[in-house]
Amino acid sequence: MQGTLLGMVFLRLLSGSVEIIAALLIFRLNCLEKALKINAILASVGPLVFLAAMYLGLTGLSRQIPLQKMVYIYLGVALIFIGLRH
Repeated sequence: MQGTLLGMVFLRLLSGSVEIIAALLIFRLNCLEKALKINAILASVGPLVFLAAMYLGLTGLSRQIPLQKMVYIYLGVALIFIGLRH
């Protein structure tokens, strides 16, 4: 397994673990206000993990994909974030 792929796997495992810990914390605290604060933190962490995983994946494929297609992929990721803006 390549180092880049292992990095993506690690990021996703870390992200999933943070989500599970947050869910358990929300359950333990049993307070709606604190649950919303925890959820807000998770909402900011999620896109960062997405960007990091995409960056790792695209870095690993950079020698195999033509530059024009890489530009399209990066534009697609940018459009996802533009579409999610409030």
